[in-house]
Amino acid sequence: MIALINTIQFALSIYWWILIASAIFSWLYAFNVVNPRNQFVGMIGNMLYRLTEPVLRPIRNMLPNLGGIDISPIVVLLIIFFIQQFLETSVKPMFYSSL
Repeated sequence: MIALINTIQFALSIYWWILIASAIFSWLYAFNVVNPRNQFVGMIGNMLYRLTEPVLRPIRNMLPNLGGIDISPIVVLLIIFFIQQFLETSVKPMFYSSL
């Protein structure tokens, strides 16, 4: 069971970095640092959008409209952090004590 918890934590860590990459990419795209007409840049943007949008969309719908500021990635990162800490401090010790 500990292996399953470690795998979940690893998957959450990977998604953490995908969210950060998506936020950075959106800034680079918005400030015209990357060429939006480049096919490779478009593929990366599309991939990041498809990986993050299903999670970010419901959060955006629940948050109030803050104009041009999107804090949904921060909310999702906090949720991921909470889940990781919960698994580490509450769930894992239950299985270590039973060994």
